[in-house]
Amino acid sequence: MNRDLPTEASVDRRTLVLIVAALMLVMLLASLSQTVLSTALPTIVGALDGADHILWVITAYLLSSTIMMPIQGRLSDQFGRKPILLSAVFVFTVGSFFGAIATSMPILIIARVVQGLGGGGLMVLSQAAIADVVPARERGKYMGFVGVAFAFSSVVGPLLGGWFTEGPGWRWAFWINVPLGIVAFAVTAVLLKKPPRRSEPTRPDYLGMMLLACVTTSLVLGVTWGGHQYAWTSPQIMTLAFATVLGSVAFGSAESRAAEPIIPIALFRDRNFNLTTIGSLALGIAMFGAISYMPTYLQMAMGVNATQAGLMMISMMSGLLITAVGTGIIISRTGKYRRYPISGAVVMMLGLYLMSTITVQTSRFMIELFMLVLGVGIGLGMQVMTLIVQNSFPHAIVGTATAANNYFRQVGATLGSAVVGSIFTARLLASLKGHVEAGPGAGAFDSNALTPDLVRSLPDPVREVIVAAYNDALMPVFLGLVPLMFVSFICLWFVREIPLAQTVDSHRHG
Repeated sequence: MNRDLPTEASVDRRTLVLIVAALMLVMLLASLSQTVLSTALPTIVGALDGADHILWVITAYLLSSTIMMPIQGRLSDQFGRKPILLSAVFVFTVGSFFGAIATSMPILIIARVVQGLGGGGLMVLSQAAIADVVPARERGKYMGFVGVAFAFSSVVGPLLGGWFTEGPGWRWAFWINVPLGIVAFAVTAVLLKKPPRRSEPTRPDYLGMMLLACVTTSLVLGVTWGGHQYAWTSPQIMTLAFATVLGSVAFGSAESRAAEPIIPIALFRDRNFNLTTIGSLALGIAMFGAISYMPTYLQMAMGVNATQAGLMMISMMSGLLITAVGTGIIISRTGKYRRYPISGAVVMMLGLYLMSTITVQTSRFMIELFMLVLGVGIGLGMQVMTLIVQNSFPHAIVGTATAANNYFRQVGATLGSAVVGSIFTARLLASLKGHVEAGPGAGAFDSNALTPDLVRSLPDPVREVIVAAYNDALMPVFLGLVPLMFVSFICLWFVREIPLAQTVDSHRHG
């Protein structure tokens, strides 16, 4: 059994608190990279003249981080959390640096890919490292505290993005990660113990890594380009769909024969893993579909500035923060956890429906209330589903199991951002081309370089059409996500509540 970190028996309370604090910093680094750009995104794409590539700024990071999650999770079980986590922090910081100096959309997108190559391990390894030192029964509250870092960045990120946009400039949305990355690297290097060398030889699953990257890339490219850059029935999209199916079959075959597979087939023999994986995938689609594009909508359609858009997002993240921490503490006290993700799916259905009813006449208070409801639902299920997965497998593969569950959640996040972004962008540009560019004042701007300030400066007839286009392009998508969360609810209903392990190295078999 791999013991990269000391078990709870050898970790005193002070050391445990310091380790959790270090992992919270790592989680902050990972999540801040996604949230800080949300309010700055409209200005960034306007400054770099790339509104038609807006979804790639988000999707590029999610795609590369998704590919790396199971790879880094498995490698951390083989070589220890510390070296893999340190390398992830380093690569992420390098990507942030190049994002800060980007002079065009292609360079910015490449920088986001590099960020994701490191960022994929940050969230997974911080959760796996918690499982190394805290037994499942006590883990709920500590994972709740790590979740605080996510919620905190989700609140502070949009505010920082707005402040940077209106103050020193949007490039500081990337520059801020550089000192944070240096601090996270130093703290992690000091606090986490160096793992002992394994006596048996390690055989990384290189074929599995390659096939996983191919499958994930073809899937995301297909849903990103489909219906937007290419027709769904075009040869390009059909080829990507074929590659996804063929690659998935090849990946499954390779994993069944690999000595140390990236995603062991044995994971899928566990009932709770399968059910929570479906729940995580649905949660990722709904969560990132909302978080990624609501700040853009608020600026363009509601006429608020970047900082105000960030403030309006606080309601969603407050709901997430309160329920994530609260449920973690309650679970640690009672040992009961099944009810929370089930309730979360129901609340998310309600929140998505309410958000689909938003119009340009809806008050800011009601919009914030609807987002609060969605945040409460997300917080009820997000951390708990990871806990369920970790409680179902032996400690020796907890990193692999955690990474696999997060992989499918991140696939959901990538698909959510890609599908929502693709539909949103296609409908928006079609509406702008058909109505605004042909209407009064059409020659005053390039629709590919729209910024919130430019929209506010346009004549009322033109601005009203743009605002209506943003509303009509985004809100129906939320209603389409409600049936997905209903499927999640049905799956989570059948989760078995296995007693939470009392020690780190307890073997669990779901």
